[in-house]
Amino acid sequence: MGSTATLLPDGKRLHLQHGPIDLVIGADGTRDTAFEAARDRFETILDELVAELPELRATISPLSRRPNGAVARRMHDAAMQFRKSGYLTRMAAVAGSVADEVLRAMTDATELRRAYVNNGGDIAFHLEGSERFTAAMMNHNGSLLGQITVTTKDAVRGIATSGRHGRSLSLGIADSVTVLASSAAEADVAATLIANAINLPDHPAIKRRPASEIDDDSDLGDIPVVIECNALSQSDCADALKSGYDRAMSYVQHTSISGAALFLQDYAVATKGHLLSIQNKEEHYA
Repeated sequence: MGSTATLLPDGKRLHLQHGPIDLVIGADGTRDTAFEAARDRFETILDELVAELPELRATISPLSRRPNGAVARRMHDAAMQFRKSGYLTRMAAVAGSVADEVLRAMTDATELRRAYVNNGGDIAFHLEGSERFTAAMMNHNGSLLGQITVTTKDAVRGIATSGRHGRSLSLGIADSVTVLASSAAEADVAATLIANAINLPDHPAIKRRPASEIDDDSDLGDIPVVIECNALSQSDCADALKSGYDRAMSYVQHTSISGAALFLQDYAVATKGHLLSIQNKEEHYA
């Protein structure tokens, strides 16, 4: 079955869906032209990814060949920045890369004051002039975790969230990790790896299973992933969050991410900066 395109009831947003890819798109400016460009570009994206899927699921290394497709190349380039952080495939960047590519098609087609492509919470956006982009960070139970506000002055054009309650399997115990970066693809990879780092190996409150037993198509193979995390003490949460925070800060210092907010049970920590505000009880690190 091919892709579908539906204008949402408010008339200002477009819904595109094809297989596992589900986008909600907004644009301020010549909206009709932007939506047409998004529909046209989206039409072949899934087929392009499937054509190179075995390679995209393989562990990335300095010798990995750059793929052919535009979205696959975005995935490759984003993942290569973080390849020293442990097990990683290009699939860590797939949702963000799709969002980036569809947004690029829109902005190439017409002038827009503000636009976004939301791929299941991984968001690429475009801003001009005095426009700003505001997004809420939500818990898996629907409660508000915090807020993000980005203006044209900020070096951020992508937001991504990862964690054990998300669409993908996680090696860590984070409820969620939200990352801001120069692209959605880079934010996507960084969020995955920071969420993986929030962990307590061999802790009795945490249950794991090989990824292949949960999803036989997972690029994680037989690596154990978290399937349950019971209540943890404050000190346990602090230890796990500190590990993730240290990784986030290393990325802020050495890659193109601008900030991150990390959430675990009743606790949270965010890298310093004006872009993120969080609601949870916060653990502060220097």
